[in-house]
Amino acid sequence: MASSATPMGARPMGSAVSCVYNAKITHYKIAASYGTSIFYGDFVKWADDNPNTTIQKDTGTTSMTPIGVFLGVSYTDPSTGQATFNQYYPASTNASDIMAYVASDPFLVMQMQSDEALSQDDLGKNVAVIQTAGSTAVGTSKNAVDGSTAATTNTLPLKIIDFVDGPDSAIGDSNTDVLVMFNAGHQLLNTTGIG
Repeated sequence: MASSATPMGARPMGSAVSCVYNAKITHYKIAASYGTSIFYGDFVKWADDNPNTTIQKDTGTTSMTPIGVFLGVSYTDPSTGQATFNQYYPASTNASDIMAYVASDPFLVMQMQSDEALSQDDLGKNVAVIQTAGSTAVGTSKNAVDGSTAATTNTLPLKIIDFVDGPDSAIGDSNTDVLVMFNAGHQLLNTTGIG
């Protein structure tokens, strides 16, 4: 049962508009020496890093402008000169070839854990995100759904579309596992461009 808090960020599970999930991975640059670590399962967004548009962690809670979910990174390690593939981007890495791997489908279905119990009545409600520092030991996000925000509020960034029901998770567990989708703000669906 999901009675213990084991938040894992957003784990891509499929697409709401395709019967075959192919992950739709897109490669985006991260600016050299970008100062915030990004973990597998964190939300990321486009940012105008004059003169280039790059990827940054989306640290929003009640509103976000995500381009997708971070799934890993590659770069030339500045201390060894070796090609490096990592589950997380270590803050302030000074390399000119940092490439993020992002699940950028605006209709992405993601599994996340709530910080509290959610009931059947919360199906279809919108929720905020709890942003927490990820694990450098395993490279994964520790972000969670903020269960206390479950409401009809149309500006909240995620929508609960289902529950994860199985041997380790059930509706109403103290840390309910849910399937969510982007509700508002996905940058591919935003009519305003990045300046």
